Amino acid sequence: MDVSRTAIPDVFILEPVVFGDERGFFLESFNEREFAAAIGKPFRFVQDNHSRSREGVLRGLHYQEKHPQGKLVRVVAGAIFDVAVDIRPGSATRGRWVGVELSAENRRQIWVPPGLAHGFLVLSEAADVLYKTTDYYFPEDERSILWSDQSLAIEWPLKRPPILSAKDQRGASLESALANP
Repeated sequence: MDVSRTAIPDVFILEPVVFGDERGFFLESFNEREFAAAIGKPFRFVQDNHSRSREGVLRGLHYQEKHPQGKLVRVVAGAIFDVAVDIRPGSATRGRWVGVELSAENRRQIWVPPGLAHGFLVLSEAADVLYKTTDYYFPEDERSILWSDQSLAIEWPLKRPPILSAKDQRGASLESALANP
């Protein structure tokens, strides 16, 4: 596995070794021992999620206040622009974001540690996104930062206005999220 650091030191891009031939390919999408070695400590995953969205859908920027989730995200069909925003109290990169394209073709994964907000924009006709989480989903604990918050200035690769859920349309400002750790 090839591991790359991002501008937020605890966020990693992971690229698996792919074994391919005329029959197709094989890759190991997760190995607990290698994952812990790559990011510097072990995490226990408790839930696997699968979402399918159409082109232009933007999900996020989501986080949970009392039950922060670490997420290991990958795409098995299509392509997305994936974003992590550091909202951890005391972090040197608090208030900063990183983004990366994940696709079925490039097979990259992103590790978003607990305490960061997460979201993505679907770039292809549709995308199937799989992600493992380190804590369970608690709907009453979920919060959303407005995707277009000017203080973040995320460079979303938009072709047109995004398709948003009602919850994401009402996302809070980054300033509000940082004031309520």
